[in-house]
Amino acid sequence: MEAIKRTADQEMKIPVSEPERQYYFIERAKVDLERLKKEAGRPLTFCVTTFGCQMNARDSEKLVGILEKIGYIEETDEEKADFVIYNTCTVRENANQRVYGRLGQLGRIKKKNPHMMIALCGCMMQEPEVVEKLKKSYGFIDLIFGTHNIYKFAELLATRMESGRMVIDIWKDTDKIVEDLPSERKYSFKSGVNIMFGCNNFCSYCIVPYVRGRERSRDPRAIIREIERLVADGVVEVMLLGQNVNSYGKTLDSPMTFAQLLREIEKIDGLRRIRFMTSHPKDLSDELIQVMGESEKICKHLHLPVQSGSSRILEKMNRRYTKEHYLELVEKIRAAVPDISLTTDIIVGFPGETEEDFQETLDVVRKVRYDSAFTFIYSKRTGTPAAVMGNQVPEEIVKDRFNRLLSEVQQISAEMCAVHEGTVQTALVESVNEHDNKLVTGRLSNNLLVHFPGDASMIGQFIDVRLRECRGFYYIGEQV
Repeated sequence: MEAIKRTADQEMKIPVSEPERQYYFIERAKVDLERLKKEAGRPLTFCVTTFGCQMNARDSEKLVGILEKIGYIEETDEEKADFVIYNTCTVRENANQRVYGRLGQLGRIKKKNPHMMIALCGCMMQEPEVVEKLKKSYGFIDLIFGTHNIYKFAELLATRMESGRMVIDIWKDTDKIVEDLPSERKYSFKSGVNIMFGCNNFCSYCIVPYVRGRERSRDPRAIIREIERLVADGVVEVMLLGQNVNSYGKTLDSPMTFAQLLREIEKIDGLRRIRFMTSHPKDLSDELIQVMGESEKICKHLHLPVQSGSSRILEKMNRRYTKEHYLELVEKIRAAVPDISLTTDIIVGFPGETEEDFQETLDVVRKVRYDSAFTFIYSKRTGTPAAVMGNQVPEEIVKDRFNRLLSEVQQISAEMCAVHEGTVQTALVESVNEHDNKLVTGRLSNNLLVHFPGDASMIGQFIDVRLRECRGFYYIGEQV
């Protein structure tokens, strides 16, 4: 690989295997960028804007790593950047509309900057009708690629630089995973780590399996190797990422459970904290609960989306568990990890939801007593089975239910937060407080935030903090 990095000879034989092939194209893109910089008479900048989930955020870190390797300089204001990349989300249809609106503005800016390029990638690009619309109405876009071939970014960029034409490269699906590409982390002390890609669940309201493809797990040795490198580079906390981490390992040649993977990760010296998301209730095993109970590194927080408290609605959602099963899981988790913080996702107004179904959801909220909940009003997502279901719930009824749910969730969350008031907890300091620079913001094992006096020198350190006052969803504290 080093020989490939050292040469920019475009006539050399292009490697077939990955990631050597992409390092070759990084070198080619470097040569093209030097030419463009001379034409512009200045360095060229980039801005990556991320829409959506933590999987997208991790993908964006890879894009940034490749761009910096090529020689671009980061610019936080996309209207000033020479290369703008939108890493898109398509979970909700209004996310698409936001992208179209911002593209219109970028098109006007590009007319004034002859060196500007625009790229779109991510989930939205996996929808054929979106790509057709972009080709037809947004011809000024330079590069379009999807979720399955993000590792080919350097190759696609080099192709665009050399051809001067729009490059579109969308794969319908893949089982390919490419390791050891450049990546630039947002934080020096913590990092997301993909352990799997895709989803096999096909919840009736969700577009993700159609745009992210089938489930495929990374080799555990590659995951361990990546985390060991991160720890050697100063990382003390990792977030293991997947659409459904609980089903990790099923596609491996030598199957391995998620619980077994966690045990191996826990052995890594220097790693202090392990987080993971997202967990699907249907795959939450007794083995995983046991590992969480025994672990000294796995954080005391579990995000376990319930979506609805009605077994009837859960069946329509194709969630493959019942209200009773979910509540049994919660009992098992609380028995194994008594101080665990539970959070969830809830959808209100799913097609056919009655007031009785909604009351079942409120019942789950009251019984589980979540530390926090992400609450959503159901919105039709074209291309999903739920979008064509009958009995769509009237908007005014949905809004009323949403407000009642939100009130219940917020009251319980404040009560759960107050339980820890006066205790001493360990916080990983993440930043200087954005509203008061005399304070720093730290994250507790249970995922709640605490603000306390400090300065930037504390970022990345573990600090023992007394939680003096609960403010509903966060604490005001003082260093012990």
